[in-house]
Amino acid sequence: MSFSQWFLYCTPVITGLIGWFTNWVAVKMLFKPEKPVNLGFYTLQGIFPKRQKKLAERIGKMVADELLTSHDIRERLLHEENIASLRYFIEEKIDDYLHHTFPERYPIASVFFGKGRRRQMKDDLLAEVDRLAPDVIEQLFQDLERKIDIEEIITEKVTHLSPARLEQLIQGILKKEFVFIEWIGGVLGFIVGVIQVIIMELLAK
Repeated sequence: MSFSQWFLYCTPVITGLIGWFTNWVAVKMLFKPEKPVNLGFYTLQGIFPKRQKKLAERIGKMVADELLTSHDIRERLLHEENIASLRYFIEEKIDDYLHHTFPERYPIASVFFGKGRRRQMKDDLLAEVDRLAPDVIEQLFQDLERKIDIEEIITEKVTHLSPARLEQLIQGILKKEFVFIEWIGGVLGFIVGVIQVIIMELLAK
């Protein structure tokens, strides 16, 4: 076998390696270099570090508009289970106050408050809790909504991530996909090489 034939049959391996290498470089250039590198005619910088601020703004907007809307938070806060949990917590505090704190602080007055009277006080207080809890939570949420901007918080957090940390987070989510991209480049390059060999063999005949 001549050198030209040997080289021809090695073409699929070479094109496969080239395909894998170019995709590997492309994946790396998503994150590297972290700082701008001036090449004279072009400034080179990784896509994610270069567009981190824009990416942060889009993530913040997406989270606020689609993933964690104020409507969702309000529904969760006003959900029956949360209201019931709040009521149970308050009921425990009332019990503790009526049976321990109140007798300790007001021993004389507590003599005139038997179990029946204390139970009545507890029932009256819980009735007020049931009546007021939704409004209190709603008011609390409105105050938080005025003071807390979810989009702004997410945007600021992502913007101030170090490029290394940003890469670590994205790699943690998409590592398998990036590896697949690298290998699919090799496979496609190998297939292209095989096609080239077949074409060259057919033309040689």
